[in-house]
Amino acid sequence: MSNRTILLSLFGIILFSCSSPKPETREIRISLATEPPTLDWNLATDNVSYQILNQLMEGLTQFDDQMNVIPAAAKSWEITDDGKTYLFHLDSNYRWSDGKKVIAEDFRYSWLRLLRPETAAEYAYFLFDIVGARDFNSGRLREENQVGIEVIDPFTLKVSLTKPVVFFPAIATFMVTYPLRKDLFEKYGDNWTDPENMVTCGPYLLKEWWHEYRLKLEKNPLYGGSPRPAIDGITVFLVNEPATVLALYEKGELDIASPPPVALPRYKNHPDMVHAPKLRGYYYGFNTTKKPFDDVRIRQALAMALDKSEIPNILKGGEQPVNSWIPPGMFGFDESIGLKFDPEKGRELLEEAGITPHPNPLPQGERGYFVESPLPRGEGVRGRVKISEITLTFNSDPVNKKIAEWAQGQWKKNLGIDVRLDNQEWKSYLSLLRNDPPGLFRLGWGADYPDPDNFMNLFTSASGNNHTQWKNSEFDRLIGEAATQSDGVKRKGLYDEAQKILLERKTVILPLFAATQNILVREKLRPFPIIPMDFVYYKRVKFKKL
Repeated sequence: MSNRTILLSLFGIILFSCSSPKPETREIRISLATEPPTLDWNLATDNVSYQILNQLMEGLTQFDDQMNVIPAAAKSWEITDDGKTYLFHLDSNYRWSDGKKVIAEDFRYSWLRLLRPETAAEYAYFLFDIVGARDFNSGRLREENQVGIEVIDPFTLKVSLTKPVVFFPAIATFMVTYPLRKDLFEKYGDNWTDPENMVTCGPYLLKEWWHEYRLKLEKNPLYGGSPRPAIDGITVFLVNEPATVLALYEKGELDIASPPPVALPRYKNHPDMVHAPKLRGYYYGFNTTKKPFDDVRIRQALAMALDKSEIPNILKGGEQPVNSWIPPGMFGFDESIGLKFDPEKGRELLEEAGITPHPNPLPQGERGYFVESPLPRGEGVRGRVKISEITLTFNSDPVNKKIAEWAQGQWKKNLGIDVRLDNQEWKSYLSLLRNDPPGLFRLGWGADYPDPDNFMNLFTSASGNNHTQWKNSEFDRLIGEAATQSDGVKRKGLYDEAQKILLERKTVILPLFAATQNILVREKLRPFPIIPMDFVYYKRVKFKKL
């Protein structure tokens, strides 16, 4: 640790001590590694924003502790026999924090804003199965009343789909579908999410946002859902050093903490440690339009050169190495799918693609390889392309750094390829992915709803979260057909074929492992309502009398 890091950590502990609640208060203190990039739920794309928005807002539906879809703002819903039309009946007890009732028009306005081209929402594709939604988002359809989102009366929302979608009620749990007040958005513009302007309908209110330090949430007295929060308030400290987070937990300044990998063995059998599965995959993605990753053989070689069986010993948190993209614990998972560790085959593919170490010394300070390609490359062009160095780009995080260094060593050892590591701050990294995705990048994906569509739809041509720039009509067709298929065997067959395209024949991404949840929780908060969806409904957290 540098002197500067030590001083910052001590300063953080002092601040925590000065701002800690009194022992008798029913408040909890948690931390996040960075502040939310946005609290605009139509635009949010990341897990950090989701952790906060999930406390401030609620949509039509929510999950119970077994991940079943249950009512939230919609007290019930009906589905027509053909599966194409939903009638959501809103609960009139739901109110905004300024006292106004949550009405169907608030959902219609939010969903249309999500779809508007000028909003440029990455999650707009979540609603593309609604009649007219795709064309409205692309600008081909300009009339809002031609989109299949209709207000029948103040408390009834009608949604018309182009095809039956078996998991649609689960989509209505997700943050981008939360209702939005047109009057407040138009009144405050881009400042509508500031604490003094923000009006929400969830179990908690945003009372304070001290940027780069903390957020404070307080129980919403007008919350109309169930259960009513037992916790009066949540203080969210922003601490980007996992070692500092652990120190604060050990000092009693945090009630919940995720220990860094290095500390997991020490806490493995600690009574505060809660272990739970997580529907979250971790992968390296290829921008298939950038050299040398426009050649599928190079992508396949990099995938085959990683011995993922080493990952559990590196992270020590119960992570499960995977080759499949659909994660363990979810319908459609198949451990036989995906490229296996085969460095010899990887070297053969590189040779076939024309990659060899440069035979002569390069200019001082430069390392590199040449691609000699006298034959047409799999998805590239003829010619001689110099690779000064392959760069792996990832956001700053101890786990990401450990895995990147391990992959760097594996590629050097098994393929003889030098890989430069480029780690970036989270907000900058998100901006880079949106505007100019690197050739080789790290990302994770946690389930927004517990269905394989959520993982597979990510890499369709229409997905705003597909940073690989890859488009494949056959893959799109398979994912679209699987969404409508109610026969489990046939549905899995469609996902199997789609995964083989994504992971084997085209190798668009390189899955590494399925994550687990390892969380330290104070005894007063146990049993902790943790589910594999990688978020917590804090309204369900209760204090236990000790």
